[in-house]
Amino acid sequence: MLRRPFLITLAALAMTSLALAQSAAAANPQVEFDTTAGKIRVELYPDAAPRTVANFLDYVKAKHYDGTQFHRVIAGFMIQGGGYTADFQQKPTKPPVPIEAEQSSKAGLLNVPGTLAMARTGDPNSATAQFFINVNDNKALNFRSADARGYGYTVFGKVVSGMDVVDKIAKGPTGPAGPFATDVPAERVVITKAVVVEAK
Repeated sequence: MLRRPFLITLAALAMTSLALAQSAAAANPQVEFDTTAGKIRVELYPDAAPRTVANFLDYVKAKHYDGTQFHRVIAGFMIQGGGYTADFQQKPTKPPVPIEAEQSSKAGLLNVPGTLAMARTGDPNSATAQFFINVNDNKALNFRSADARGYGYTVFGKVVSGMDVVDKIAKGPTGPAGPFATDVPAERVVITKAVVVEAK
């Protein structure tokens, strides 16, 4: 008489464990960029770069990225956006987020094709809203050491669909435009909408 309830309990526990595992696997937030070149969906990794992901999601939810363009595109390197409107007006930002490149690299996130990273100035703790998507294995951008030459760039996500769109943007002709002397797509690529979406 004891065996049947015990087996049911084990089955229930197994199903609960499976549900929890599936829930954990699906817990990473995803963001979809609807662009004039097509859709790009990225998955974010808060366990590897919690402050960076929270900062990025805040900008998405505030609709900061809506109407911004990929203003810096270098074939064989990366595409960068999130800071300028289609008419090159620089958007206001919140205070910078501390760099998390060492932490994210130790979690296995590197600047390889399809990964999403924060753009910054020479100050390692200057990242605000601008981001880039790698289209090459950019080893020089990875964390190497905690000094001016090795801080690296925080990788906090990856493209899960739409890499063909990223590659198309990266291979398009570029030149001078607005305040930039080079690397601006000849045909503006604008993020019309960025939203948090359910994982597929």
